[in-house]
Amino acid sequence: MPDASIPATNESIAARLARLTPEQRRALLSAYSARQIEEMLHTWRFWARPSQLPPSGDWFVWLVLTGRGWGKTRCGAEMVIEEARTGRSPRIALVGRTAADVRDVMVEGESGILACSLPTFLPQYEPSKRRLTWPNGVMATTFSADEPEALRGPQCYFAWCDELAAWRYRDAWDNLLLGLRLGRRPRVVATTTPKPVPLIRELVRDPTCVVTRGTTYENLENLSPRFIQQVVRKYEGTRLGRQELLAELLEDNPDALWDRATLDATRVKVVPPLERIVVAIDPEATSGPESAETGIIAAGVARLGLADLRALGLEPKRTETELHGFVLEDASLRGRPHEWADQALAVAAKLQANYLVAETNNGGDMVISTILGRDRRAVVKKVTASRGKFTRAEPVAMLYQQHRVHHLGLLAELEDQLCTWVPGETSPDRLDALVWAITELFREDIDPKRKRYGVDFGIA
Repeated sequence: MPDASIPATNESIAARLARLTPEQRRALLSAYSARQIEEMLHTWRFWARPSQLPPSGDWFVWLVLTGRGWGKTRCGAEMVIEEARTGRSPRIALVGRTAADVRDVMVEGESGILACSLPTFLPQYEPSKRRLTWPNGVMATTFSADEPEALRGPQCYFAWCDELAAWRYRDAWDNLLLGLRLGRRPRVVATTTPKPVPLIRELVRDPTCVVTRGTTYENLENLSPRFIQQVVRKYEGTRLGRQELLAELLEDNPDALWDRATLDATRVKVVPPLERIVVAIDPEATSGPESAETGIIAAGVARLGLADLRALGLEPKRTETELHGFVLEDASLRGRPHEWADQALAVAAKLQANYLVAETNNGGDMVISTILGRDRRAVVKKVTASRGKFTRAEPVAMLYQQHRVHHLGLLAELEDQLCTWVPGETSPDRLDALVWAITELFREDIDPKRKRYGVDFGIA
C-alpha cells in the first residue's frame, strides 16, 4: 500500500493521496503495476480511515461506538468480508436489532455486505434460509436480536452485531457469546450509536473489549448535503446531538421526569395475561423530510398482586393488588399519513388490541378519517389535550416511579426520549404517544375528584 510516504493522520489513504499534487501522486504510484493499482482501488484499507480498521492485539470484542454517518456499517460489513475472504471464520453470525434491519442494512444496505463485496468474491444470498455463502464455502447466518432463543445453540467463529445499544433483549447478546466458541480466536465486532444502557456501560469497562469512538464530523465529506443540513445542523448543540453526532455516552438528564435506573428495575421479559391493550398514536400531520415522526406505542394493563409480580422477576414496591401497565411495542415511524395508519393498524392486529387511541389536536378529524379510510372496522378513540404536556406527563412518570409501568425488553429510542426530555421543551413523538397510552389505560384507576396523583390527566 502506498502509505509509507504519506504523513499518518486519521484520513484514509485515498484522502491523503488526493491531497498530493499530480506529480507527487504519479511518482508515488509509479512503483505499482496497473493490476496492483486496480486491486488497491477495491481494497477497504485504501478507503478506510485508520480508526475504521480492526485494532491490533488479542481482543475479544471490538466495540465501534460512533455517531451517525461515521461509517460503522461499512466497517462491520468489510470486516465480515475479510473474515470470509481469508477463510479464518468458516461460520459467521450476523445479528441486527430486527430481522428487517439485518436484511435492509447489514446485508442489502448501501454499506452492507453485498454492496461492499467484489464481483469476483460475491456471496450467494438466500433470504429464506437466512444465509450467505461465499465461493470458498464460508457461510454467514442472519439472526434477529428480537428472537434471542434462536441464538441459543448455533456456534460460530466470528460475529457482527449491529446497533447493539438498541437491542431489545439482553439475552440475545448472552446467547451469542455462548455460541462464539469455534476456532482459536473467536471474535465479535459490535457497531452502534452509543446509548447509556447497562450492556454498553459494561463493555466500555471490559478489559477484553477494545472501544473505537468517532463522531459524525469525521465523515462529512462522504455524507449528503441534505443529511448535513437537515440532521447534523438540526441537532448540533443539543443533548441528543452530543449522543447521536458526537457519540458521547450520556447519563440521564437530572431534570427529566424519567430515569434509566427505574426503567431497568421495572423491565420485564414476559407479560402476564392483559385485561386491555391499546395502541396510541401521536400523529405528525406533515410528511416532508423535516417532519417529525409519528409516535405509535402499544401498551396493556393487568391487575397484579405480590405473587404475580415476583413471578415476573420484579421486586414489588407496594403490597396491595393494583393495576400495572406494560409497554409492549414502539412502532413509531416517519412517513405519510397512510403509512403511519397502516403501521398502527398492523400493530393493533398483531397484539389483538381492544382499540386505538388517536390524538387529534394536530390534524383534527383527518387523523380519524385516515385510520378509518385504511380499515373501516377499526375502533378508534379520539383524545384531545386540554392541559399542558408537563401536566399530562407528570402523573404517568409518577406511575413509573411507583413501579407500576413496565417495559417489555429494551425500547431504546423511546427510553432515550423519556430520559432526556425536560418539561418546557417541545415533547418528542414517542413520549407523547406513551403518555396517551398509559393515560388511557389508567383512567379508570384514578379518582379525578381526589386527584390521587396531585393533578388530573388533563384530557377532554
